[in-house]
Amino acid sequence: MAERENNRRGNRRDREEQAPEFADRLVAINRVSKTVKGGKRFGFAALVVVGDQKGRVGFGKGKAKEVPEAIRKATEQAKRKMIRVPLREGRTLHHDIEGRHGAGKVVMRTAPTGTGIIAGGPMRAVFEMLGVQDVVAKSIGSQNPYNMIRATLDGLSKEASPRSVAQRRGKKVADILPKREDAPQESAQVAEEA
Repeated sequence: MAERENNRRGNRRDREEQAPEFADRLVAINRVSKTVKGGKRFGFAALVVVGDQKGRVGFGKGKAKEVPEAIRKATEQAKRKMIRVPLREGRTLHHDIEGRHGAGKVVMRTAPTGTGIIAGGPMRAVFEMLGVQDVVAKSIGSQNPYNMIRATLDGLSKEASPRSVAQRRGKKVADILPKREDAPQESAQVAEEA
């Protein structure tokens, strides 16, 4: 019995060591105070975004009496609550998305190569940790970083790749994507005119 438990523990350690390395970004830190008989007691709340920069991202919040402990708790929670997001060519979104959470609303649009990440504050952190290189995003409504991140992740969780849509419908990817026959015809016409 003890041998079996040791094996389980050993396997868990192996899994943790083999897990991909995650990058993390501290988005916000908030100091709160509680007035007590002898004065004030301070506490800290941290908001952290974690991702592997290859299509997985998550966020977490942690509260503690010290800043490093709050950040550690937030990072652990973020690693537990990660979602996978399909990316087109590993650099942008497949389609335009809208995300909502409470009063927070965000709009995210695909972008051509070289655009970069055009997004503000907390949304930028999410896209950088996700591994997106080209995206245009706008936050409408709440400026609260917690709600902005939740709205962004809500939108990203709704994104679907052509492969997943084709699989759900029982079709091939080529049947779903629009035909790209116009491009060769245009180049032939230009060649005839020249």
